[in-house]
Order: sequence, then C-alpha cells, then structure tokens
Amino acid sequence: MGERKIVFITGASRGIGAAIALNLAQAGYDIWLNYRSSKELAYKVKEQIEAFGCTCTLLPFDVADEQAATEMLEPLLQQEVPFGLVHNAGVTRDTLLPMMKREEWDTVIDVHLNSFYILGKLISRHMLSRREGRIVTLASLSGETGQAGQVNYAAAKAGLIGASKALARELGKRNILVNVVSPGLIETEMIQKLPLDKILPLIPLGRVGQVEEVAGVVRFLLSEDASYMTGQVLSVNGGMHM
Repeated sequence: MGERKIVFITGASRGIGAAIALNLAQAGYDIWLNYRSSKELAYKVKEQIEAFGCTCTLLPFDVADEQAATEMLEPLLQQEVPFGLVHNAGVTRDTLLPMMKREEWDTVIDVHLNSFYILGKLISRHMLSRREGRIVTLASLSGETGQAGQVNYAAAKAGLIGASKALARELGKRNILVNVVSPGLIETEMIQKLPLDKILPLIPLGRVGQVEEVAGVVRFLLSEDASYMTGQVLSVNGGMHM
C-alpha cells in the first residue's frame, strides 16, 4: 500500500464498528479506534488488529463531547492525518414520539449527528491541506424509510445522509470523497429484541445481514476502486428497501 494509511473509526469496540476495524486491518490500514465505555472489548479488538501486523491507537472519548474529542484528537492530528474517517458510533432510544422523553431525543441526535459536526469538522480541516481523504458515514434503513418507534433514530440517520451529501459537494474539489453506507437488519445487539419471525418475510434475501457484509462495503469505499464515487448511499439491507 506504499505509505501506511490510517483510518479513524468511531464506536469500534463491538458490532459493525469492530468488524470494520478488523476488515480494514486485514487490508493493511492502521486503525485509530474510538470507544466510549467498552474498554475490555476495545483492547480485544486492538489485539486482533495488531495480530494482522497493523497498529491500533485506542481513543476513549464520547463522540458528542466536543472538548473531549478536540483534546484527544488535535495533538494526534498535528503529527499525522487519517486517510479515512468512518463515522459509525450509534445508539438507540426507541419509543413512540408521544411518549419520547427529551433526553431520548437529544441523546440520539447528539451521538449520531452532533458528533458528525464535531469530528467531520476537525478531521476534514486536516484532510483539506493534504488534498485527499475518504469519509464514510454509517446511516440506516430507518433513515431512508422511517420506522415506527424510531423518530429520533430516523431523524439522526436521515440527517447524516443529507449532511454527507452536502459535505461531498464541499470537499470534492480537494479529492476528499464522502459516502454513506446504510445497513438494514444486521446481526448485532441492536436487533436482539425485534420480532424477526415477522420481519424476515419482508426481506427478499430472507435473512439478516452479517457485520462482515457491511464492513466489506466500507472497505470498498476506502479503496482505489471507489475513486469516482462521492455523495452516494450504498444500502446493505438484503433488498428490504430498494
């Protein structure tokens, strides 16, 4: 790969984020791995990444905390600039809007959308001077179609899609590509309480997806093969939404 490329992944201690980190390490990328509280899991992922011969820098902070993000990232960014930012950190607070507490709305918007402002601004500023970079945001089927009980989550993910497309227009001339990966139902903790017997018939492929199937699409978007793609939404949902 010539010069080692760094990819910064948010919320990468488990689930889709961890799968992306491991997939990219296999491809030879060094990883900056952000997590908030899952320290033990983060260290396990770090060990696996290092087993592939790549470096892994652990960055524990809350992505919605601008001061914490700046204090942790700015010194690193003075030394080296990641080739890629994969904005994956996410949280759900599912409930119907008439019953939704303000805190449940704010938390979901903060973790997905306000953090995109905080981290996107911080990292893209440094990418601009290098005139290269890739930004991949993780949206959701919910952000494309809406989902009952997820007004907050759908708003946040739809917001990420719009923000990513706007940023793609802003940064394209500097060779910074911004794309979105939008998973459907993926085998993670997030779907454990869902009535899969009712949902699976709605999926043409008849099954939930695997984290590796999302990670492979992210890897593609960071590769040379995707060098003429920006502002796109790649849905990984088994055909549940077309």
